[in-house]
Amino acid sequence: MTEAPESVPGPGAAARLAHRVPDLGALQLLLAVARLGSLGRAARETGVTQPAASSRIRAMERQLGLALLERSPRGSRLTEAGALVTDWARRVVEAAEAFDSGVQALCGRRDARLRVAASMTIAEYLLPGWLIALRAERPGTAVSLLAGNSLAVAAHLRAEEADLGFVEGVGKPEGLDGTVIARDRLLVVAAPGHPWARRREPLTPRELAGAPLILRESGSGTRQVLDTALARHGGPAAPLLELASTTAVKAAVVSGAGPSVLSELAVGEELSAGRLVEVPVAGVRLRRELRAVWPRGTRPAGPARELLALTRRVPARQQRG
Repeated sequence: MTEAPESVPGPGAAARLAHRVPDLGALQLLLAVARLGSLGRAARETGVTQPAASSRIRAMERQLGLALLERSPRGSRLTEAGALVTDWARRVVEAAEAFDSGVQALCGRRDARLRVAASMTIAEYLLPGWLIALRAERPGTAVSLLAGNSLAVAAHLRAEEADLGFVEGVGKPEGLDGTVIARDRLLVVAAPGHPWARRREPLTPRELAGAPLILRESGSGTRQVLDTALARHGGPAAPLLELASTTAVKAAVVSGAGPSVLSELAVGEELSAGRLVEVPVAGVRLRRELRAVWPRGTRPAGPARELLALTRRVPARQQRG
C-alpha cells in the first residue's frame, strides 16, 4: 500500500484538527468583536442574537482552553491570547473566502473575477467600503483578496497572482507602477491606564525610539514608516510584541499590553470611545501615502480599473464612519 504524502493529514490528524479548530462562523464573530470592540455590535453584524454570540464565544474559549475576551460595561476587548488567536483567525477566514470566490468563478456563477492584494490597514479599514461600492456597480464580479504586508503585495503582483494592489509604505515598490490614492497619519496610542496616557509633554523622538512597542512585522508599511522616521534616533527598540495584522496590534494595545504606532484610519472609534488615548510626539514625521499599484508597463483593466476609480469616489473618511 502506498503511504500518503506527509503534507496530507491522515484521518486521525483531520479529526484532531476538527476537534481543536473552531468553525468559520465562530472565527468571523471573533474578528467582528475585535474590529468593533463590542459583542453586541458584532452579534448584529453577523446576524445572531447577543446571547447566542456570547454563548458561541464561550464555547470557543472552552474548545481552545484560552480566555479570548475581557467583558466590561464599556464593551469587550481581546486578551493578549485573544489578540494572537484573532490574528490567526483572520488568515483562516481570508483563505476560506478566497477558496469560495475561486470555486464560484470556476463554476461559472460570476461574469468576471478580480484578484486584489492589499496591505493590512487598507485591507481592514478601506477596502471593504470600496468592494461594497464595486459590488453595487458590478454584482457579477467575484473578488478574491490576498492580504499581507506591503512587501507581500508587491511579490503577488510581480508573480501575476493579483490584478491590482494597495500598499502603505514609504515609496512605490520596485518593478511596479502606481498612483497615490490617499494620505494617512500614524499616531502613537496607548491604553488609558498606561503612563504615557497621562503625560503633559509630548514624547521626544529618543523616548519613542527607546520604548518597546507593539508593532507590525518588518515589511509592513506601518513598520517601514516608523523605521524611517526613527532612523536618525537609532531606530525603534526591539518590539514588545510583533503581530501580522493591524486589528491584532490594536487589540493588544487596548488590552493594556503596551503602546503602539497605528494608522489614524484604524483607531478613530477607539479614541472616540476612550479605549485608546493618542500620545503626542514631537520632532517625528509619521505621515505616509497610500498607493494603488500594478505591474510596470500595464494599466488596470476591467474590474480592476473600476475599483481604482472607486478609490477616488469613496473617500477615506466614509470608511471610518
